Amino acid sequence: MAGLPPTFVKGFHDEEVVRKMNYTQLGKTDLFVSRLSIGGGTLAPYYGNDSEEEAIRAFHYALKSGVNYIDTAPYYGQGRSEKIIGKALKGIPREAYYIATKVARYNMGDTVDAQFDFSAKKTKESIDQSLSYLGLDSVDIIQIHDVEFADNLDIVVNETLPAVEEARKQGKTRYIGYSGYPLQPLKELILKAPGRFDTVLCYSRYTLLDDSLLEYVPFFLEQGLGLICAASVAMGLLTNDGPRPWHVAPDEIKKQARLCSDYCISQGVELGKLAMSYAAELKGPATFLVGMATIDIVDINLDSFWNGLTPKEKEVLDYCLKNFCVKKGQWEGLELAKLRAARK
Repeated sequence: MAGLPPTFVKGFHDEEVVRKMNYTQLGKTDLFVSRLSIGGGTLAPYYGNDSEEEAIRAFHYALKSGVNYIDTAPYYGQGRSEKIIGKALKGIPREAYYIATKVARYNMGDTVDAQFDFSAKKTKESIDQSLSYLGLDSVDIIQIHDVEFADNLDIVVNETLPAVEEARKQGKTRYIGYSGYPLQPLKELILKAPGRFDTVLCYSRYTLLDDSLLEYVPFFLEQGLGLICAASVAMGLLTNDGPRPWHVAPDEIKKQARLCSDYCISQGVELGKLAMSYAAELKGPATFLVGMATIDIVDINLDSFWNGLTPKEKEVLDYCLKNFCVKKGQWEGLELAKLRAARK
């Protein structure tokens, strides 16, 4: 989509800058989302972004620059992300952005039971709590978070989804989505509940280390789903700073990523920009979701989408792809197995 999006607000946006952003219809919804979007996960304390003030400035800067889609969840800092975003949105015209939150995943914990609750009762309570934190009467999308952690997908279909559908009837959301890391459960769920979901979010499945999303893109699009591609930097794995200590990837994958980042550092190039630019070339996803808790990170990502890579950055990317990036960078099942073992 060329020109100005439906979310453009004269007097709030920088029109010249907004015209540089591309917008795509999110599946069959009426949302025309910016190709670059804001992920609220990095506002959780386990990412080390402690400055609430800087995060709010970054959000305002990104929104004024034409980024119009925001994603958050109760799980991100047990509401911290939603609270900060709620503060950031005060005074921002509601028509200037789309926003999504989630249900079903809530707390850091040692077991599945400590982190997840797919019950209808908790889902209803969570939606109202999220709206309170965000300071909104409704959001654009409510997503069922990390469905692979449910004991079985029937619980999602029979408990969680009806509760979200009820919230939609009450005007608390316009659309319904779901998310996860393993791709096969995402496919199975839409087959169990055809026509009942509008969007699907997958993360870290099309990166410099993993292209497994390619196999599933045609299926998701055939189902009419708006595809959201998140965490192209693999939750910090593909950045010069590297992953946080809690990252669940096995050591051999972290080693490959470290080889990339060490080489990028030696060449004066930011790996995160290369990773984002590489992922954004993928056809199919409507938007690419990335954490942007500082203005510097917003600038890096805007530059990637507006201007692409410099000749030097392209050379570094090609070198990394040829020498370090084996497309087996998955950690599927590791976190789930650990949490279920702890339960026992």
